[in-house]
Amino acid sequence: MTTLSSASETTALILVVDDDPALAEMLCDYLALYGYAVRAVGDARALDACLQECAPQLLLLDMMLPGEDGLSIARRLGGRVPVVMMSARAEDADRIAGLEMGAEDFVLKPFNPRELLARIRVVLRRRPSILPERSVRRFGCFRLDVSRRTLHRDEQGVELSAAEFSLLRVLLEHAGQVLSREELLDRARALNERLPFDRSIDARVARLRRKIEDDPGEPRYLRTVRGMGYLFDPNGGV
Repeated sequence: MTTLSSASETTALILVVDDDPALAEMLCDYLALYGYAVRAVGDARALDACLQECAPQLLLLDMMLPGEDGLSIARRLGGRVPVVMMSARAEDADRIAGLEMGAEDFVLKPFNPRELLARIRVVLRRRPSILPERSVRRFGCFRLDVSRRTLHRDEQGVELSAAEFSLLRVLLEHAGQVLSREELLDRARALNERLPFDRSIDARVARLRRKIEDDPGEPRYLRTVRGMGYLFDPNGGV
């Protein structure tokens, strides 16, 4: 189910991710009255397809969805687009979990639409970010999709944690450069990526090598420059 409300091309775009068609339609109609372009999708798969076509300023994301739930989606997006989480569950643990996964705000269903509108406006003023266009970076037989936050080796998916994805993205963005541990952290922050580690970077590098190197003991792509930091060679030393 996808709904698009008419608006000018410069209007902020909000994506509603909720499997309740009646609620999604109400939100689309209500927010359109205040000048927003609104699209609604019912699950994570439809959301991912939509993100290939548009760059939203904000997601209204239901916590309980069929298939991949809202918490997992928020974690996967990693803060690249602001999220306001919606849930019918009133437990503090759910609200805290949503915020810890990167949501900017949390609203409890049923909610007053005017309150939701006010919260949306606050988030957009605080973080007027736009999801970057789909970008694929390649090295060797690997393909890193920055927008979808996925890594494939040939056609086989490679599972990465959020921290491993952030680390690999930073390294690819600065391929051929030697980066210290401190620079890795700084570069990640500049990309709006969360890199939640400092002293454990060496351990993260070791885990990442096990996933991208044929021989982690003799790495081709992710090399250590003794006393300086790490260098990523997308050509694998060729």
